[in-house]
Amino acid sequence: MRLDARPEPINFDPQGTALLVIDMQNDFGTKGGMFDRAGVDISKIQSAAGPTAKAVAAARRAGIKIIYLKMGFRPDLSDAGPPDSANWIKHARMHFGEAVQAPDGTPSRILIRDTWSTDIVSSLQPQPDDIVIWKNRFSGFYQTELDSTLKRLKAKVLIFTGCTTSVCVESTIRDATFRDYSPVLLADCTAEPIGYDLPTSNHEASLMLVETLFGWVSHSEHFIQALEARPAAASQA
Repeated sequence: MRLDARPEPINFDPQGTALLVIDMQNDFGTKGGMFDRAGVDISKIQSAAGPTAKAVAAARRAGIKIIYLKMGFRPDLSDAGPPDSANWIKHARMHFGEAVQAPDGTPSRILIRDTWSTDIVSSLQPQPDDIVIWKNRFSGFYQTELDSTLKRLKAKVLIFTGCTTSVCVESTIRDATFRDYSPVLLADCTAEPIGYDLPTSNHEASLMLVETLFGWVSHSEHFIQALEARPAAASQA
């Protein structure tokens, strides 16, 4: 199958493809989550959820495996690194581990596993056959089972969605490239709240980097059209 993308189209086989949904969780994309509490504009992340849901649904119909990556730490923060590490210091500034109240009144904790804060946003809930992988660094490959899972699935082409574009999405794409996968980022299925008041946003910079050096950039409509063209082509064969 052929997917319209930049800098050039890319061929892919659904049986050798996986779709990744990165960090589309309440702390980043829902009112009352960490970003929203910090005054970060989450509207672009929320806008990306709609096309992502359509891309995920089309991928499921085509038999493409869906993998959710979730940013979350153990309750004792033992997997966050030492207190003098950049990972700890940067997340401490975001008050990770702090007790908060979810919008429904239940107790939660910022960026802590198995709480409302790290649940996937309501419009993108995983299905029983989907794979969910926890991560505690920006890259989904760092000390996780993602690489071994993809090898088990024999996935070569990785369709990327999620947030944020220049941080966890780009970090995971870079590591995918270094491991000889073929990453394709769906531009309308990712978002970045940082830098939209600048002449060039972090989101736009990441798209340029991906299409220039690390993989391909496409759009959910192109991806869905490629998948929907498959049965017609097969019936004419």
